[in-house]
Amino acid sequence: MRRLDELHLEHPVYGSRRLRELLRREGLVVNRKRVSRLLQIMGIEAIYPRPFSSRPQAGHRICAYLLEGLEITGPNQVWCADITYVPLACGYMYLVAVMDWWSRYVLGWELSNSQEAEFCVRAWEASLELGHGVPLISNTDQGSQFTSEAFLDAVESAGTEVSMDGRGRCLDNRFIERLWRSVKYEDIYLQDYGDGLAAGRGLARWFAEYNNQRPHQALNYATPAQYYLDPDGHGARPAVWA
Repeated sequence: MRRLDELHLEHPVYGSRRLRELLRREGLVVNRKRVSRLLQIMGIEAIYPRPFSSRPQAGHRICAYLLEGLEITGPNQVWCADITYVPLACGYMYLVAVMDWWSRYVLGWELSNSQEAEFCVRAWEASLELGHGVPLISNTDQGSQFTSEAFLDAVESAGTEVSMDGRGRCLDNRFIERLWRSVKYEDIYLQDYGDGLAAGRGLARWFAEYNNQRPHQALNYATPAQYYLDPDGHGARPAVWA
């Protein structure tokens, strides 16, 4: 599963057929059905438009994508959230993160051994508890965690509008997709964590360094914390959405 995760990061537009062929070239004989099943377990899908992309899961509410053409000019205008698969030496877990779109600042994150919505709600509530503001818009994909009533209630009760990507369109949430690539290649794959406790400790260190020490070219080589906590000093304009 780890190699499949690595291949998806390298080739995000590849579906199960192409990923199966890449695995076969490496001597890993596996059929497409198994690749599809593993991708489903890992919560991974290829990045490309699909027919009926707005079709919701049964009983779940789907919201429109609100960021098309929107100029994001400051912190707390848009927060985005996403889930990724975390391979461990013995098993795997899931990681959710909540990020401020403008500054790339990671406000909250949680690890879980299941894909239930509760750990996403905890990450959202922890982000609000930082006390730095409430976003105008929350943008996520259409995964069952983010279309659940528990998560939507948590977002809307804060007075935040809900925006959702089209299915299979991970580039709509591109900044957090870049975060996953960074955390996996710079930490998760290198550390090869043995269990969730070790992963949690290591990721806490990595996210602290990412927020407070890592310079970003897109932020004029400032850190996400510098942009998020001192927006006026970094060219922010009032966040307006109507």
